[in-house]
Amino acid sequence: MKWNEVVIITTTEAADATANLLVEAGAQGTVIEDELDYINLQDDGFGQLKDSRDIPEFGHDVFVKAYYPDEKLFKDTLNVIRKKMSEMTAMGLTLGKYELLINDIKEEDWEHSWKQFYHPIRVTRYLTIVPFWEKYKPVQVDEKILLMDPGMAFGTGTHPTTRLSLEALETVVRGGEKVLDVGTGSGILSIASKALGAGEVFAYDIDSVAIKQTKMNVELNGYTSQIAIEKNSLLEGIHDAGADIIVANILAEILLLMIEDAWNNLKNNGVFILSGIIDSKKEELLEVLVEQGFIIEEIKNSKDWYCIICKKELEGE
Repeated sequence: MKWNEVVIITTTEAADATANLLVEAGAQGTVIEDELDYINLQDDGFGQLKDSRDIPEFGHDVFVKAYYPDEKLFKDTLNVIRKKMSEMTAMGLTLGKYELLINDIKEEDWEHSWKQFYHPIRVTRYLTIVPFWEKYKPVQVDEKILLMDPGMAFGTGTHPTTRLSLEALETVVRGGEKVLDVGTGSGILSIASKALGAGEVFAYDIDSVAIKQTKMNVELNGYTSQIAIEKNSLLEGIHDAGADIIVANILAEILLLMIEDAWNNLKNNGVFILSGIIDSKKEELLEVLVEQGFIIEEIKNSKDWYCIICKKELEGE
């Protein structure tokens, strides 16, 4: 069977949104090649990272690749992709040079073309992400292994927004917490929460492909009965959940829509982790969070990306 490889050349800022758009358009796999991710990994300091010879040499251009069956409907799919990409600038995202390329690819080459970019990666002090097809032995007693199938959804750990979220979870999870993972994507933050000792974990996403991928990854890690996975738009329809931690790694524009709901679903002293924030949106988010009543605990950053850790703290309770 032949496949069409769609390659969109864009920026780090727009890479996640582009990958998500391609998945929504029916992609049978996505890959983000971003030199900045590898630079961040080289600076991580935990070892067990990508070999320097694997670092792409394409400057600051980001290549987002997606794969579609070579069928009659592919032309309609392309029209949808082009239309959605043209709308992304209205969201405040910078697309850079923006080019859309199409390559024919054989099925066996398709499998190799995305698997070659994934290797075991130590992303935090305790967390190591391992593609499910690779063998890996922990090098430390307290090392936590997160098995992932990255074939259909992004959010597998190499992108700064995901790594910042994982670092934040590692900071706040003490054991037994109720965690809501909003916009779960591949399920990595839910899986990491359980690996770190969280109690109840609920994973939400509006996209059916993300839900399917989350279920697959949750099963790979043996947490099927411990992580509840539901299709839902942010926290709509969820009331007084009594969560200890809410984590959301999505676009800043979307984060702004859920701040009040996050407040209402957190216990007193509950923690809200927001990631996926570009520099130009950080101050606006901080302002709205403070207006809602959140106490800003920490602002983490990796290059141009930010993660905010804040707390719901009510006096007298």
